[in-house]
Amino acid sequence: MPKILLIEDDISFCKLLEKFLIKKAFDVTIAFSAEEARLAIKKESFDLILTDLRLPDSDGIGLMTEFKTSYPEIPVVLMTGYSDVNTAVKAIKNGAADYISKPFNPDEVLLVITNALKTPQAKTPIKEKKTPAKNVSVDNEFVKGISVASKKLLDHIKLVSPTDMSVLIIGESGTGKEIIAKSIHQQSHRKANNFIAVDCGAIPKELAASEFFGHLKGSFTGAISDKMGYFEAADGGTLFLDEIGNLSYENQIQLLRALQERKIKPVGSNKEINVDIRIITATNEDLREAVKNGDFREDLYHRINEFSIQSPSLTERGEDLMIFADYFLEKANQQLNKEIIGFSPEVVSIFQRYSWPGNLRELQNCVKRATLLSQGDFIESDVLPAEFFQVQKQSNEGVFSLSENEKETIIHALSRTQNNKSEAAKLLKITRKTLYNKLKQYNID
Repeated sequence: MPKILLIEDDISFCKLLEKFLIKKAFDVTIAFSAEEARLAIKKESFDLILTDLRLPDSDGIGLMTEFKTSYPEIPVVLMTGYSDVNTAVKAIKNGAADYISKPFNPDEVLLVITNALKTPQAKTPIKEKKTPAKNVSVDNEFVKGISVASKKLLDHIKLVSPTDMSVLIIGESGTGKEIIAKSIHQQSHRKANNFIAVDCGAIPKELAASEFFGHLKGSFTGAISDKMGYFEAADGGTLFLDEIGNLSYENQIQLLRALQERKIKPVGSNKEINVDIRIITATNEDLREAVKNGDFREDLYHRINEFSIQSPSLTERGEDLMIFADYFLEKANQQLNKEIIGFSPEVVSIFQRYSWPGNLRELQNCVKRATLLSQGDFIESDVLPAEFFQVQKQSNEGVFSLSENEKETIIHALSRTQNNKSEAAKLLKITRKTLYNKLKQYNID
């Protein structure tokens, strides 16, 4: 029975994962911190280490490097939120066996762990390991597209990055809002300092003050040691608050005060700490509507929204689809040690017909899965999930279906192409002459 050391500070999630792994015939030892993990690995030997990327007293990368130096034969798999994937890829270059993105797919968890256990590990310290160079840039995942929406996004990032303005990034889930935030940070004068990303939806409201501002040992039940909060950790750098609309009203007041005064007070402390940070926030909901309904403070909204950026959906970046797909393929090749050359024409056609409700995140997951399953040089349609073919059957009569919403579809296409009728016709998969007839029919200028 393979022995796994599971390192995760979220106790309820840790217990859930432990139960799942035990059910799948693994022997699991859990640690809620890096310190507990160090003690555990001294007491017994393990076949695999599964660690979260963000720990209260360390980070997964540092801990992995430490373990790989002392125990190079034990594979290390990182657990990460989707927004930390580029950091995880960097870790793979430095010796991690693989990573698993949260939220987890149980089949993927088993597959990654099984593959990691099968793969022989280096017998030399990590510093001696050499990784062949790849074309993937893992330091910055921002991919420059060629669509009108992508060019506008790039222009806005370039404009706002050198300033200290608070930026609100608005977009659907999976459109890469954290990657945009990280790109702004990397092009700012703060780039040498920390970029701290926080998922506001994952913080219980009772613990938000401790998470943001830190706490002193003994300040509440469970505070077993002093803890630095996100604000202090981001001092001199950038603090990215994802899904800020999920913060409770009470937490919004605490956040507003900290942003106005640029001072924080750790829980249990009487001493104020000055912080110099830039705030970037993101949301997939309409905060203006939330303000109107009384769910989000208007003063906080204006404080975080000195400059807003739209993170376009994948359907708004249709011309970029295969640029992203090729990028994710290169990454998947690197992560899975594969050498897939590209996509078959049939797969390209299927991708272009699909609506991509999960945006870039769905595309990345789809490409990674297809890369893993592919046996030949190209990704073929037989390794794509069933939903792609269901959509294909439904849309045989036309990709950009000109049906009951015909007028709205044409207006949307013209808007996306900045009124370029030739480009709009290409997008609609109709001839330019047909488009002109439709414009006349619906009296569209």
